Amino acid sequence: MAIKQLTRRWLYNSFAVILAIVITLVLASAALVRAYYYNNVRQSMMSQANYVDSLLMRYSEDSSVDYYSQLRRTVEDFELKERMELMAIGLNGQVLVTSSGFEPEDKLYMPDFEQAKESGQSTGEFIGSVNQEKIMAITMLTDSGNQEVEAMRYVVSLTLVDQQIVKVIALVTIVGMAILLFVIYSSSYFISSIVNPVGRIGETARRIAQGDLSVRLSKANDDEIGDLCDTINYMAEELSATEQMKNEFISSVSHELRTPLTAIKGWGETLTSGEVDQEMLQKGMHVILSETERLSSMVEELLDFSRIQNGRFTMNFGKVDIVAELSDAVLMFSERARRDNRTLEYTEPEGFAVMQADRNRLRQVFVNIIDNALKYSDSGDTVTVTANLLPGSFVVSVADTGIGISPEDLPKVKTKFYKANSTRRGSGIGLAVADEIVRMHGGSLDIASKLGEGTTVTITLPLLQEEKSS
Repeated sequence: MAIKQLTRRWLYNSFAVILAIVITLVLASAALVRAYYYNNVRQSMMSQANYVDSLLMRYSEDSSVDYYSQLRRTVEDFELKERMELMAIGLNGQVLVTSSGFEPEDKLYMPDFEQAKESGQSTGEFIGSVNQEKIMAITMLTDSGNQEVEAMRYVVSLTLVDQQIVKVIALVTIVGMAILLFVIYSSSYFISSIVNPVGRIGETARRIAQGDLSVRLSKANDDEIGDLCDTINYMAEELSATEQMKNEFISSVSHELRTPLTAIKGWGETLTSGEVDQEMLQKGMHVILSETERLSSMVEELLDFSRIQNGRFTMNFGKVDIVAELSDAVLMFSERARRDNRTLEYTEPEGFAVMQADRNRLRQVFVNIIDNALKYSDSGDTVTVTANLLPGSFVVSVADTGIGISPEDLPKVKTKFYKANSTRRGSGIGLAVADEIVRMHGGSLDIASKLGEGTTVTITLPLLQEEKSS
């Protein structure tokens, strides 16, 4: 429907304008051609009129010459009488002699003669039909002083002239029609080069919207349509990648949820069997509580991500000592690092680093980053937490000697659902949540890594200006 409307708008607008221009040019050309031919005829008649008038003046000045006889001879022997009729008009408007040799029986209709007498310019002109024949007539009053002859009249038939004008106008019209046909052809080609690709783009977009993310557009030309094809293809690739990450996320979360649930269910069945001693009971309850806490953390992380996506992620700001929160987070992982044969190094900075922050969210960031460092490290690796108080900011660096991140994965690790390494546990949204929390505190979270050598996460947070440190 949109394509048809596009074509219709072009026909109604552009083509209508071009058609109006061509018609105007044809009409203007017709008027100019008519004026050109008629003006040539007029100039030819005036040239003959001036020549004959000069002859008559000489005859009137020569007393030895019979003026009327010379007048008659001049009219009867008029050299252009095959194309132009010459008449001598008497004082009463009566035709005295004509170059055709035939004198009209009735008085002729000669508005040009009346115009010549009344205009005061000694010349009159008439263009019109007489006896169903179109003519041009020019009358010039004589100055010979002869009392019998008042004017000389020149008459030309415009039939052949009009036929020639019609031929020229027909030629101009044909040229105009050719221009219109060319415009229609070229424009139809141009429209098809836009409308057809737009139709294919629309069909591809509909297929993508229906879930077919494998469809792609072929780029025919390096123009705006080609750029749009590239954009649609890029969109499809990004949607496909997002869909894949989402599926991996669902699979990862399902696995992450299943593991603690399996442990809780297994120990629950064991403890309810009735054949457990006190040591096994304590061990089982410890596992159940630990895995429950792990489930709670995962669910809370998912809820946080949902709140971020929906724009309902809120903060409760207050004055917070960042050093204390960081130290508590490091302490939480000390036992785990020892148990997993990893070294966790941390030197607590002296003094305080106070900022306006949400205490729980800030600790959540530190916990997430340290947890990732341990998670993506192997036995024997080292995780180093470094804190620096700088003018106006507090910088935390968490560096590990673990598996690292590949260069192609590094720009995407803070993207939702993305996991650089699917062999390690985790949902793939922890960094996205941590990055959003840091950003909402006016700070930044940067990641540097080399595959096989380790990763360094640097968190920069702004301090209160009046209470940077003590």
